Amino acid sequence: MSDKKVLITGAAGYIGHQLGELLAQEMPVVGVDVRSRPAAFPIFSMDICDEALGELLRAEEVTHVVHLASVMAAGRDRAAEYRIDVEGTENVLKACLYAGVKHITVTSSGAAYGYHADNPKWLEEHHRLRGNPEFGYSDHKRLVEEMLAAYRKQHPQLQQLIFRPCSVIGATTNNKIGELFSGSAILDPGGHNSPFVFIWDQDVIRAIQFGVQRSAAGIYNLAGDGALTPAEIAQLLGKPLRKPPVWLVKTLLGIGYFLHLTDKQPGQVMFLQYRPVLLNRRLKEELGYIPQKTSAEAFAYFAREALGAELVQPAEMAGGAV
Repeated sequence: MSDKKVLITGAAGYIGHQLGELLAQEMPVVGVDVRSRPAAFPIFSMDICDEALGELLRAEEVTHVVHLASVMAAGRDRAAEYRIDVEGTENVLKACLYAGVKHITVTSSGAAYGYHADNPKWLEEHHRLRGNPEFGYSDHKRLVEEMLAAYRKQHPQLQQLIFRPCSVIGATTNNKIGELFSGSAILDPGGHNSPFVFIWDQDVIRAIQFGVQRSAAGIYNLAGDGALTPAEIAQLLGKPLRKPPVWLVKTLLGIGYFLHLTDKQPGQVMFLQYRPVLLNRRLKEELGYIPQKTSAEAFAYFAREALGAELVQPAEMAGGAV
């Protein structure tokens, strides 16, 4: 039996539940979440901001924490999102120190780099994290990473493994990314043709498992090889590519937000204009994890399984290994 015991935050979630089921086959696992869900491992009902988290970690003799709990979708309550994403992460870190946890894995995001016109063509882990104040999720992930950097200096005894995933997709994906491709057309405001990088959800789970097994440390972009542009995605799905003027999209979003028809704000058009394109070289060469699907393969799988699409072109038409 493994000498590790893992606690997963967000254990009833999309990734957390699958990860817990996988890890439970080889080591003791417990989870915390505000939701309940049947699982092969115990999931305690607890908010990650609860001060009792440290006592739970100590009582369960946890050695490794995987922190997945986060607010993915942008909403109108920025304070609530900040509480969970930023203050919740700090509470998890404090709980780890209190309980003598040896290792923590944190899923940050490629969004921490920010959506900027002057982003490098391929973003690597040494590039500056700028986030975007227009996106709560992006800005909060930047703040979380700044906090993690401070903890690495002040508390080196707590080893950190940080993943920065790109867009996560799979057979059952049901999120904002999936919504972008489920309509009658593919939207590219301003015609920037900014590429998307994808990671198969099973690669996310297996990469975390890989890191926990080895108690690995470091910061790694979590992405498949290559990328797909909106034009290539439209061709693959056999859908038209729409390139409305940015001002028009902002105007429509502004009206929709004012009327409470959407949670998206005008400034968030940058999400489609300037995608952060993640290079996975360090993931493969330094951590040693090789994603099983490229960006194109992951998207083709998602399109077939989640969207029920009949692909017009083979997935290999774009991307390529990097």
